Amino acid sequence: MRRRLALLAMPALAACSVLPSYDYVEPRRFPLAPQRQGQAATGPARRVLLVRLMRAAPGMESRGLRSLRPDGTEALDFYAEWTAPPAEAAEEVLRRWLAESGRFSAVIATGSRIAPDLVLESELTSLVADLGTRQARAGLSAVLLRQQGGQTQLVRQWSLQGSAPLAPQGELPAEALAQGMNAALADALAALEQRLSRYG
Repeated sequence: MRRRLALLAMPALAACSVLPSYDYVEPRRFPLAPQRQGQAATGPARRVLLVRLMRAAPGMESRGLRSLRPDGTEALDFYAEWTAPPAEAAEEVLRRWLAESGRFSAVIATGSRIAPDLVLESELTSLVADLGTRQARAGLSAVLLRQQGGQTQLVRQWSLQGSAPLAPQGELPAEALAQGMNAALADALAALEQRLSRYG
């Protein structure tokens, strides 16, 4: 009899559960796709540039939009994210950016049958919206190598920072943070293009 009463009481207990229920929140996704401004370089471009896979510095693997609070602590938004891992998206942008620059006869990816004259290795070191300084920042490190006669030689190494202003006051929505970080990455890519211009 007791067992029968216990079985009958189970549905009632389930209906009166005190566990909280959570509504699913669909993450908002933003493309990391800064657009270059200005005209492509003119004149003869003789060299072929191979752009290898871009590495992600520690902490840059996550898709969530990253920001720095005014007190210096870091925040990662799990409900606002990039459409692809930042380094993966930045590599595609870098290759397209340099191809459109007109400074090289060709910009190729790993696996191409074309023999490159120069090789570019890069790493995404930072991509963040600093809410204390109201600046978005993007960091890149890059190594340029020359391939001759089956040997690889170091040409130059750079550490580059790009920045872009955020709205000076008020709370910033995720759209504004993503837009600022896109502009900061564009600034860093423009700086890298300028460094590479003498080697095209």
